[in-house]
Amino acid sequence: MRPPPTTPSTPLKFGYGTNGFTHHRLTDVLVVLADLGYDGVALTLDHGHLDPYADELPRHVAALARQLGRHGLEVTVETGAPFLLDPWGKHLPTLMSDGSGARIDLLRRALRIAADLGSPTVHLCSGPVPDGLPERDAWKRLAAGVETVLETAERYGVALAFEPEPYMFVDTVERCLHLAQLVDGHELFGITLDIGHAHCVEKRSVLDCVHDAAPLLRNVQIEDMRRGIHQHLEFGAGEIDFPPVLDALRDLNHRGLISVEIQGGSLDAPDVARRSIEFLRAVR
Repeated sequence: MRPPPTTPSTPLKFGYGTNGFTHHRLTDVLVVLADLGYDGVALTLDHGHLDPYADELPRHVAALARQLGRHGLEVTVETGAPFLLDPWGKHLPTLMSDGSGARIDLLRRALRIAADLGSPTVHLCSGPVPDGLPERDAWKRLAAGVETVLETAERYGVALAFEPEPYMFVDTVERCLHLAQLVDGHELFGITLDIGHAHCVEKRSVLDCVHDAAPLLRNVQIEDMRRGIHQHLEFGAGEIDFPPVLDALRDLNHRGLISVEIQGGSLDAPDVARRSIEFLRAVR
């Protein structure tokens, strides 16, 4: 008897984060990534590339959409620029802050931009909990803010992809899944899993984190890292065993981008991006 036919898995798609190209024009970033053979780009909205508060923003977005199409690049929109809203406070204000309206406005702008660019998701994270705010109240504020933004997400058909981030209020997959429960399992609430972050702070293994996040997994960020040290490293400079991770994502038929995030590589960005895609091709 012949074995039953197997369904081929979807090939993994690799992107690269623009926060690792801070000294390049965005148009040049797209050229470099396309020439290197990347499948897409993780676009961090920031003053240096695509500023969500820029004059003539619709014109800039339309031009970028054409450029992405010309280069055959997919895109996912990210909102992790640390000082975009407050030049003194990293990742402030948050959805838990008294002044959360500015963060809500940014996320709404990001959703409109994502819809115009064809990005299926907008990335976000919790930021730090305000000093003195009890944890129970922090959860309430965060969930309320996310629910407000999800109303805009429904309008545009773009999902929120929430990232657990080291040393922020939501720093683990478990806490991200708790937030999903607080927003009643909304169909447009998902997870961005950063493989390095999981290795850095999670009590469970990276593979366990992949499987825990799988039902809500929208995006993956990837880089090397050492346990307990939040520093994004090139592949091979940290402690992570990547072939099993990529195998697990392939087995899950992950369809989103797997985006390299090495913010500290901007001074050598083209070579870092080249070494990264060569590594990923070799181990996938």
